[in-house]
Amino acid sequence: MSASPVHKKKVHIIAGPTAVGKTAFAIQKALSLGTEIISFDSRQCYCELNIGVARPSADELAAVPHHFIASHSIFEPVSAAGFAQWALAKAEALFADHDDIVLVGGTGLYIKAFAFGLDEMPPSDAGVRASLQAMYNDGGLPWLATTLHQLDPLYAADGEMQNPHRMLRALEVFQLTGRSIRSFQTGVLAERPFGMEWTLLEMPREQLYQRINHRVDAMMTAGLLDEVRSLVDRFHLSPDQLPQALQTVGYTELIAHLAGRLSLDEAITQIKTNSRHYAKRQLTWFRKFAPAG
Repeated sequence: MSASPVHKKKVHIIAGPTAVGKTAFAIQKALSLGTEIISFDSRQCYCELNIGVARPSADELAAVPHHFIASHSIFEPVSAAGFAQWALAKAEALFADHDDIVLVGGTGLYIKAFAFGLDEMPPSDAGVRASLQAMYNDGGLPWLATTLHQLDPLYAADGEMQNPHRMLRALEVFQLTGRSIRSFQTGVLAERPFGMEWTLLEMPREQLYQRINHRVDAMMTAGLLDEVRSLVDRFHLSPDQLPQALQTVGYTELIAHLAGRLSLDEAITQIKTNSRHYAKRQLTWFRKFAPAG
């Protein structure tokens, strides 16, 4: 086996669960390197979302140039492949002036696509997707899980079975091809013209969960409910017909509250619970996937 190439240019990847402190760590890292930051957060890129996605503050954005923050609309969905294409081009441009750049975020598939590429998948079909979404709206996660166990047991065995977006995509691929989504996943890694250094931020679970609970309370104090109410009024949103960008923790629960389906206390409790579950999934994914730094 030939030796791995030695690259002068390096990407410093900072990953970890929600509320662990990635933004502050990344800013200090970028300042020490005299460089800029690319976010790999699949929600902070939407300009309509702010408090609920913990977008970096104005002072933080002023301290270090950030990219892929408030750069897209919620009606302009971004895929992992689309992010990778965008971020690789941005990294190439930044490398013209810097030997190092920092990537920070918590969306595992985005950084996987950037760092190693993605397998070729069947294109999405709007009709099939809409039909599956309608059935999911009726049956919820139990329907998704049961259907996947029946139709794609390979995915059901080790896939993200608490992630409706990934589960719907697996069902969509099966309906379009009659094959498991796993059959398209070759595991062949793309080569990149730069080195990569990984840092996975962690802390004891109870401490992380306490930070998550405090963050949700702080978001509510900062006006998250008003932010969500403004989105509902502006775009005439209902819980049953949300853009993909709003099918995310903090927004779905409060939209359900505004529709009369949850009390405010119930919505806040669900946000905290769902945020903790999300953090656990993030840690599991990164521990399995991210190489040692």
